[in-house]
Amino acid sequence: MQLPANFEELISKTEDLELYSKLIKQVNKDFLLANIDLDFDEEILPSSLKYLLHEAVFKLIQEKFAEYLNLLYIIDVSEEKIKKLDGSDALKLSEDVTFLILQREWQKVWYRNTYS
Repeated sequence: MQLPANFEELISKTEDLELYSKLIKQVNKDFLLANIDLDFDEEILPSSLKYLLHEAVFKLIQEKFAEYLNLLYIIDVSEEKIKKLDGSDALKLSEDVTFLILQREWQKVWYRNTYS
């Protein structure tokens, strides 16, 4: 499986395979498991999803770092990929982490769709 390289490619793949709503459900499920109060409507626009998720990740990094780490653990974002990110700018870091979260959630949805 070739992982999407950017947000636009990820959204394009989810829409091509008609898996966008399943991606939203997976994101909602994992945020609920992490006890983070964030619930997206399945009809949310991709740009709004990106913006709101980015905002939530930024706030977690700034205010609730333990919950942020727990979320990454629950979603199973690669620790190796996180360590490669530049942590000097929290805004840029949260943007990059947002993409890694969506990329991992996409991977889960794609595998479940392909192999079930």
